[in-house]
Amino acid sequence: MATILVAHGAWSAGWAWKKLHPLLAARGHRLVTPTYTGLGERAHLAQRAIDLEAHIADLLAVIEFEDLSDVVLVGHSYGGMVATGVADRVPQRIAQRVYLDAFVPRDGQSLFDLISPEARAAMRKGVAEQGAGWRIPPNPVPEDTSEADRAWILPRRVMQPLATFEQPLRLSGAADHLPRSYIYCMRAMPGDVFAQFAERARSEPGWRLYEIDATHSPNVTAPGMLADLLAAIAKG
Repeated sequence: MATILVAHGAWSAGWAWKKLHPLLAARGHRLVTPTYTGLGERAHLAQRAIDLEAHIADLLAVIEFEDLSDVVLVGHSYGGMVATGVADRVPQRIAQRVYLDAFVPRDGQSLFDLISPEARAAMRKGVAEQGAGWRIPPNPVPEDTSEADRAWILPRRVMQPLATFEQPLRLSGAADHLPRSYIYCMRAMPGDVFAQFAERARSEPGWRLYEIDATHSPNVTAPGMLADLLAAIAKG
């Protein structure tokens, strides 16, 4: 049995992974899906000061207090920033890293460093017009999201603290030896930002690249396919 710990995406929370719990349990694995401070059921704690390091600290606390080890650490989307920081802080607790259509930062990079100037400007405009100067409104959900899933997801997505996208991630290199996989969602949304990381996984040594016929959130739109792939990676 593998312990699979998820660093979820922006505007989201642990709730977005509920379809995967029974599917991975049926495949013999434990799925742990904590929520970052200021999002999901912890939205009441949202404040301007919440940054990337705060979300890294959230997952480090789960690892410590749940006494997790040999963790398959999955970072989805923005969660790739969080997962990279977590693995760097406690590499001895991590068996492997899995990036699911996720950002893969290098030392000193923020999420804003990894997107286009146009996308960054659009987000900052949303912060100014809708987010009281410190929160980023959610991006649209993938077009193939069903009406039932839209009714489930949209009321639960909340604005993301701006500092989580602005803060550079500092890395020591302590996790560089860990096995790492990249799962690229092939039904890319307009302005696909994740192809750059799939290409990096394809060309740099030390990576395994997988492709999945799904849009950006297969935990919602293609849970069975994602469960099969995560179970296979966890065995590997």
